[in-house]
Amino acid sequence: MSQEWFEDARKIPDEVMSYLRKIAVRAILEKGYSPELISEVFGVSRTAVYDWLRRFHADGYAGLETKQSPGASRIITAQMDHWLKQTVLEQTPQDFGYDTVLWTREILATLLNERFDRSVGGSTVGLHLVRLGLSYQKPWFRANEQDVQKVARFLGDTFPRIQRLAEKMGADIAFQDEAGIGLQTHAGKTWGEVGTTPGVPVTGKRGGWNMLSIVTPGGKLFFSIEEGKIDSDRSIAVTVHGFRCS
Repeated sequence: MSQEWFEDARKIPDEVMSYLRKIAVRAILEKGYSPELISEVFGVSRTAVYDWLRRFHADGYAGLETKQSPGASRIITAQMDHWLKQTVLEQTPQDFGYDTVLWTREILATLLNERFDRSVGGSTVGLHLVRLGLSYQKPWFRANEQDVQKVARFLGDTFPRIQRLAEKMGADIAFQDEAGIGLQTHAGKTWGEVGTTPGVPVTGKRGGWNMLSIVTPGGKLFFSIEEGKIDSDRSIAVTVHGFRCS
């Protein structure tokens, strides 16, 4: 038995306390001991002993069991959870007047509070998002201008016909794109000492190059880096004669 039990009855485990109440009530009702003596022996107040007697007379020995606290009511209900998940998966903050397409816990908390008249913080919303099977991650971006139906027709009809034609001609199919590379563009990762972010020297000057590249379904990359603007004539010339292979 823990020494703390003798000093503070509140630290007695619930199951043990339930038995002690039953023993105390039985000692009073069947053995004739006074509530005052029980109070002194058990180290509890007389008010507590009389409360045990009242509970026994109302519900018998079952009434002397430790009652579990119902706990606080849920701040975020099942209905609110459903709204959170549906909103994250089907909408963006722009639909609610924000100037970003990326969800944050704070934005969701603000919208939830406005919609359901609650006071919920971002950390609480974050816990519920995790329980709903969601995670905070880097997204892939799709253009609003993209016509989903045209893409489906291209993939399901146009491109298969191009593939069949290329096969008959003995030709390869490649995908071409143009991109700008700025001097101040910093990307990628490098190695360094654990716990210390590695420093890499870069330039602060403005400027850059244009790159025309072609990649084949087999993974071959052809590219050309140009200092000037790439117009249609230059694009055709580079495509025919000027690509390097990687």
